[in-house]
Amino acid sequence: MTDPDVTTEIETRPEGEVARITWRHAARLNVLDRDGMEALTAAIRALMRRRDLRALVLRGEGDRAFIGGADIRAMAGLDPTTARGFITALHRVSESIRTLHVPVIARMAGYTLGAGLEIAAACDLRVAADNARMGMPEVRLGIPSVIEAALLPSLIGWGRTRRLLLTGEMVEAPTALIWGLVEEVAPAGELDAAIERLLGSILAAAPDAVRAQKQLIRDWEEASIAEATARGIDAFAAAWTSAEPVRRMEAFLARRRGG
Repeated sequence: MTDPDVTTEIETRPEGEVARITWRHAARLNVLDRDGMEALTAAIRALMRRRDLRALVLRGEGDRAFIGGADIRAMAGLDPTTARGFITALHRVSESIRTLHVPVIARMAGYTLGAGLEIAAACDLRVAADNARMGMPEVRLGIPSVIEAALLPSLIGWGRTRRLLLTGEMVEAPTALIWGLVEEVAPAGELDAAIERLLGSILAAAPDAVRAQKQLIRDWEEASIAEATARGIDAFAAAWTSAEPVRRMEAFLARRRGG
C-alpha cells in the first residue's frame, strides 16, 4: 500500500466543530499498513489543537468495511524487530483516540476485523450497521490478539472476550449489541442518521463537562475505587473554575421557573 489516504472534514455548527476522519482504502476493505497507521495517528493528533472541537466520527471509506484489519501482506514479511515497530504503530492510533479531548464515535459498516476492532474498542462509542460483522481472527493467522484487545473484557466480559480471541469467530451486529461490543445498531441505510442523533446528544451537553468526563472515565479504567472516587472529587471541584456550571444551572432553573 502506498500513499495512505486519510481525509479530515470539519463541520462548524452553532455548538462547535464536528470532525470526520475517513481512512480511504475501500478496494482492500480499508486494511491498514504501517503508513496508514501513521497517517491516521497524525490526523487524529492534529485535532488536539482545535479547542472548539466537540466530537469526532471515525469511519472507513464506503460501506464494505470500517477497517478490515492490519495488512496481511505487510505482516507476512515481519521479523521480531519489525513486528514490534508495526504493532506499536497500530497502538498509537488507538492511543491517539483515547487521549483526544472529545468523544470519538466509530461508524462501523461492513467488516470490522482485528486491528479495526481494536481501534473501534478504543473509541468512546460504537454505532454499527445491522449487516456489520466483526471479529478478532489473529489466532487463525498464527498470532495472538494484542494491544487494545485488552479493552474488550471491560466491554463484553472475559468469557465473550475469550470466545472472540481464542476462536477467531466473527459476530454479527445484533449479537454485538447484546454483548455490549457496540452501543447501537441501525439499518444500513440509516447508519448516518443514527450517528447524527448521537452527535446531537453530545452537542447538547456542556463541552467542558464532556471533556472532563472523557478524561475521568479513562482514569477510572486504571484506578482503584478509592482512587477513582478521589479523582472524581478533584474533577468536580475543577469544573467550577469555569463559568460553565453556573451558566448551565441558571439556564436550567430559568426553564423550570418558566414552566
